[in-house]
Amino acid sequence: MRCHARDTARPGRLATTVLTASTPRRSPEVAMIPARPSPTPATGLVRAVAWTLGLLLAFSVVPAAVGSTAARADNPIVQHVYTADPAPLVHNGRVYLYTGHDEDGSTYFTMKDWRVWSSADMVNWTDHGSPLSLATFSWASADAWAGQAVERNGRFYWYVPVKNRATGRMAIGVAVSDSPTGPFRDALGRPLVENGEIDPTVFIDDNGQAYLYWGNPNLTYVRLNADMTSYSGSPTRIPLTTAGFGTRTGDPNRPTLYEEGPWVYKRNGLYYMVFAAKCCSEFIAYSTAPGPTGPWTYRGTVMPTQGSSFTNHPGIVDFKGSSYFFYHNGALPGGGGFTRSVAVERFSYNADGTIPLINMTNGGAPQNGTLNPFVRQEAETLAWGSGIETEPAAEGGMNVGWIDNGDYLKVKGVAFGPGASSFTARVASGSGGGTVELRLGSPSGTVVGRCGVPNTGGWQTWTTVTCPVSGATGTQDLYLRFSGGSGYLLNMNWWQFTPGASRSPAATATTPR
Repeated sequence: MRCHARDTARPGRLATTVLTASTPRRSPEVAMIPARPSPTPATGLVRAVAWTLGLLLAFSVVPAAVGSTAARADNPIVQHVYTADPAPLVHNGRVYLYTGHDEDGSTYFTMKDWRVWSSADMVNWTDHGSPLSLATFSWASADAWAGQAVERNGRFYWYVPVKNRATGRMAIGVAVSDSPTGPFRDALGRPLVENGEIDPTVFIDDNGQAYLYWGNPNLTYVRLNADMTSYSGSPTRIPLTTAGFGTRTGDPNRPTLYEEGPWVYKRNGLYYMVFAAKCCSEFIAYSTAPGPTGPWTYRGTVMPTQGSSFTNHPGIVDFKGSSYFFYHNGALPGGGGFTRSVAVERFSYNADGTIPLINMTNGGAPQNGTLNPFVRQEAETLAWGSGIETEPAAEGGMNVGWIDNGDYLKVKGVAFGPGASSFTARVASGSGGGTVELRLGSPSGTVVGRCGVPNTGGWQTWTTVTCPVSGATGTQDLYLRFSGGSGYLLNMNWWQFTPGASRSPAATATTPR
């Protein structure tokens, strides 16, 4: 992945915000402020849609509901990298979100890997890094575009479109893992299907029959076998009729609204196909059918053309009694049609099963549950991050790093109950270290504890620090605000509070362990 320089002034960050959208990568042991190359404009073949028109519109479309991103907003749900093409999967009480990754400064769909995130409450999202990339597929040359993962018989299958080096065409590959967070491996060593088109979605019906749908400008499906890596019969083209997919005007070559990005699922015996409609700029529309292969009937708009990205991509799941609609926009600083960000809204179906009109918001979905501070929490589990980035940790998993004075992590809806007596964190520093300020309600809110972090001897040389806590009770939004001198201060891997009677607020000593 491409890295870039990140200095104290942070020229890439908007003056009106407190966040960056940067590509995280640092080797385990580096100098305090490593030199990093700047991104270069990406190149590639023209996608099979009217991107030229899209580019013009990308800079002219004003978000209808998304304005400047406020510091305490919860949409977009990831702030430290650009994400696109959300594909949610519910598994064992969590939502796993599979996304694409737009490179910083992209001027095309420059995408080299995919990312995984997960949440138990729809607001605090854990960064699981990149368990799948172009390098996973030895036969792929470029374009890690929109895919989807599903679970079957304890294994996870991720279907993605990539460019086949041998043919120069887009093909659909499949990767497999025993874990929803990977790592994933190429299941076949070759494409599963190839017709030069993109955007696979996969659906397993109640009878166990699985279907793979994909396409732009066409819409095709195959019946997958039980192994999920082969199929029976030949690919079948779904008729794109105006009755089934709406009427497009102004383009005689595309008579229907269907553009790309299908998302197929079943609810109460009815089959839904939600898709990106009418480039460019796209909106989200949907059709329904009595069976998985049709006949389809166009039902209308789900999300109007909004936001500063000229593409959009749907993903819909039910989780803990609520329904959620995932999409992407360009709401982060530097965001646009090639630097997108995934967001989510909660919605309720109408009584007749139709999907209501859904608008983009800054606030996002409400929290579904609370976060338990008395069990270990990964530092990269957060509702909002200001200035931080993430990277693979030498101890495993990911850690938060690249932390400067004034940066912070927001963790929403932390259930302290009667109170917490201490705070423990796993930290590292290759500089003079710094202080972790525990604040409630806002980055400048009440301080309930301060933990000092010393120089540990390296950015991946980890130690554990503990400090007393006073006044952390009830359910609160927790801000871990970092303070110290100039340059990078520290890295954080995980944290945990200890329940019990609060200590004196004057006690602020830190105990390394």
